[in-house]
Amino acid sequence: MTPTSPVAPAKAPDFCEGIQYFGELWPEFASHGKEAAIAPGKTAIVSPSDPSAVFQTLLAADALRYLTLQVTASKASGHPGGFASIAEAIASLVMLGHKNILTEVGHHAPGFYSSMFLDRSLEDMGIHTVQQMRERFREHQGLLGHLSGQIPGLLNPAGPLGQGQHFAMSGALLHRDTLFPVTIGDGGIGEPYVMSSMAHFHTAYPDVTNFLPILVWNGYSQEHHSMVSTKPNEEMIEYWEGNGFQEVILVNAKDFDDTNQSGDYVDSTAFSLKQRLAFTQAVLEATDKAAKSALSGKLTVLIVKQLKGAGVHDRGAKSHNLYGYHTLDNEAIVSALQERALPAEGWQLVRTNFERAAGGPASHHVVTEKERPLPELGALPLNEYPVHGEKQVATTAMGELIAHVGQKDPQFILTNADGNAASGINNVNQALKIVHPTPDDLYFQGPQGQVYEPLSEDACAGLAAGLALFGARTLWCSYESFAINGLPIWQTVTQAMAELRRPTPSTITLFTAGALEQGRNGWTHQRPEIENYFAAMMRNGNIFPLFPTDANSIQVCYDWALTTKNKGVTITASKSPLPIRTTFEQTKQALKDGGVVIHESEGKQKVVFAVIGDMTLIPVFDAAVRLEDEGIGVRIVSVVSPRRLYRPDDTAWESCAQPDSHFLDDAGFDRLFGGDALIGVTGGSSAMLEPLMLRSTLKRDLFAWKRGETASSAGQIMALNGLTAEALSTRAEQLLA
Repeated sequence: MTPTSPVAPAKAPDFCEGIQYFGELWPEFASHGKEAAIAPGKTAIVSPSDPSAVFQTLLAADALRYLTLQVTASKASGHPGGFASIAEAIASLVMLGHKNILTEVGHHAPGFYSSMFLDRSLEDMGIHTVQQMRERFREHQGLLGHLSGQIPGLLNPAGPLGQGQHFAMSGALLHRDTLFPVTIGDGGIGEPYVMSSMAHFHTAYPDVTNFLPILVWNGYSQEHHSMVSTKPNEEMIEYWEGNGFQEVILVNAKDFDDTNQSGDYVDSTAFSLKQRLAFTQAVLEATDKAAKSALSGKLTVLIVKQLKGAGVHDRGAKSHNLYGYHTLDNEAIVSALQERALPAEGWQLVRTNFERAAGGPASHHVVTEKERPLPELGALPLNEYPVHGEKQVATTAMGELIAHVGQKDPQFILTNADGNAASGINNVNQALKIVHPTPDDLYFQGPQGQVYEPLSEDACAGLAAGLALFGARTLWCSYESFAINGLPIWQTVTQAMAELRRPTPSTITLFTAGALEQGRNGWTHQRPEIENYFAAMMRNGNIFPLFPTDANSIQVCYDWALTTKNKGVTITASKSPLPIRTTFEQTKQALKDGGVVIHESEGKQKVVFAVIGDMTLIPVFDAAVRLEDEGIGVRIVSVVSPRRLYRPDDTAWESCAQPDSHFLDDAGFDRLFGGDALIGVTGGSSAMLEPLMLRSTLKRDLFAWKRGETASSAGQIMALNGLTAEALSTRAEQLLA
C-alpha cells in the first residue's frame, strides 16, 4: 500500500480532484474489488460475513480516514483523531444501509463531512470534488468546524458534549421503524446527562429501542486520558447493563492485534491486512447484530474499543486536533496520508457503495431532509376574560390550550422537570397524563401519557428541542430558576433552526414560578438572570422571548408561537392570580409592535414606564398614582416582545431560515415610548430592555433585578431589589426635574 505519486492517475474519477496521494491496488483487490458489494438497485450489502463486503468496508474506513485528515490538514485546523477510531463502525453502518446517523461529538464533524462527500450529499451545497471540500472546510457558508443544521444529509447539530442522544431518541420516537445510531465519545460518557437521559427515556418509552448508542471507547478525551479509560471491559459492560441496556456488544481491537502493541487501546491500522480484515469483519458483524437487536425491541449499545487517532497523524490525545504547523507539508501529515492512500479504483468502489447505500445520498433520504406533516389543530379554545374582572392564573389559562394541542396532535409532548401542578398547569396532566409505567389516576399518570417528567432539565429540554428540530410540536416547561440547566441543548437547536434548510415547528418554552413568586424559597429559586441568556440570543434573529401581560395575553402569545417556524419562543409568566389588564387584540398588536399601552394619563409632563413581566406591573401602577397626584402624566407600556423593539440592523434576521423582518419603526417607537422621561422596569435582567436604551433619546433609567433573598412576599422581594412605587416615582420626578 505504498503511494505511487501525488499526481492523480489518468483514470481517477473526477470527484478525486484534490486528493494528494494515490496508492497501489491492495492485495486481493482483484478478487474482492471487481464489483461493488452493494449491487445495483440494492440499498445494503447482502451479508456482513461476505469477504468482499468486509474488504470494501475496510476500504471505506480508510477512505474516511484519508479524507478527514487531508481536509483538516488543508486548513491546519480541525479534529481528525476521534473519528479515526470509529471509522470502521461508520463504514459498517453505511454498508448495512443505515444513514440516519447522529453524533454527540462535535469534533467528529470532518469525518461526517467525509461520509457525506462520499455519498454525494455535499453536492447539494456545490461540493463535487475533494478540492472543493478542502477549500470550503472551516469557511463561511462552507463546512464549519462542528456540525450544524445546514449541512446536507446530517441530522443533528453537535457542539457541547452530552447532547447527541437527545436527537437519536427524538428520531426513534417519531420514526419507529428506522434505526438512529448515535456515536458517543468516551469523554462525553463522563457527562451525567447522557446515561440518565437514556435511562429515563427507556423507562417512559420501553418499546422505543430503535436508537443505538455507539460508544467510541478510544481511551482519550481532548487533552488527556478519558475518565473511563481505566475501566476493565467487564466493568464497562456492567455499567451499561446496570443502566438498563439488554444487549451490550463490545468489539476490542486488541483481540486482533498481531503487532504486539502495548496498552489496552491499540491501533487496528497497524495490523497486517489479514488482521485488519478480521477486525473489520468483527465490527461489521457486531454493527449488524446491534442494529437488528435495537430494531427488534432490545435496548442495545455497541462499544468499539480502539486507540484514538488510529490511522491518522498521531495517536492518543495528541491526535485530537491539528495545530498551525500541521499543514499538508508537515512530515507527520504526509506520512499518514501516504499510508492511507487508496488507488483510484478503490475510491470509485467506495463512492459507488456509499451512493447506493440506503437508496441514495443521505441528503435525499434521512428523515430530517423533508418537512414533517403535522395534524391540524383547528381553532384553539381561547377564553377571553373581562378586563378588570376577577384575577386569573396565566399559566392555567395557557394549560387549557396546551391540552387542546395534545389532544389534536398525538405526538405532541410537554416536558417538565418540576411538575406541571407546581407550575399551575395541572389541567395539562389531567388532560394528557404523565407518561409513566405505573398507571395511577390520583397522579394522572399512565404508559400512554404525553407529559414527560424526568428530573433533569437537560433531559426535558433535550427531548422537547430535539423533537421540534425533527419536526414535531413540543413544549418545554420549567421553573425560571432551573431552566439554565437545559439551555445549552435548547440554544444548540435554535441556532440549528436558524440555519435549517426546511421549515420545522419552533421550539417553545414556558418558564414559570419566577423570582418574585419564590420568596420563601430564597435565592436558590430566584434566578431571573437567565433572561440575560435570551437577551443575548435575541440578536440571533430567530429568538423571541415573550412576556405576556396577563391570562388573556398568554393565550394569544401561545397561539402565535404555534404558527411560527424555525424559531425559539420563550414564554415567561406567573402562576399566581393576577389582574386582567389587556384584551386579545391588544396582545396581537403587542406581538407586532413589541408592547402595548395599558394605562395613560395626561399631565404637565409625561413619564413612560416600559415594563417587562406581570407582577412588576403592580408597583408601577402604584407609582403612577403617586405621580398623577403630583399632576404628572403617566404612560405604562407592557413590553410583550422586546425583540420587535430592536432596529433591523441590530439582529441577524436576514440570515435566518424562515426570516422574520418585522421591527417597530421609529414612528411606532415614539408613539409607545415618546415623552419626557423613560423608565424601564423588569423583575429580571436589565439586558432585556436594551432595545429601549439604544433607541430612546429621553432622559431614562432602568430598574431591574439585583439578587435573590428570602422574603415573605413578592412585594418584599421587589423592595429588596429597589422595585417599589416610592423608588419608581421618586426617580421619575428626578428625571423630569
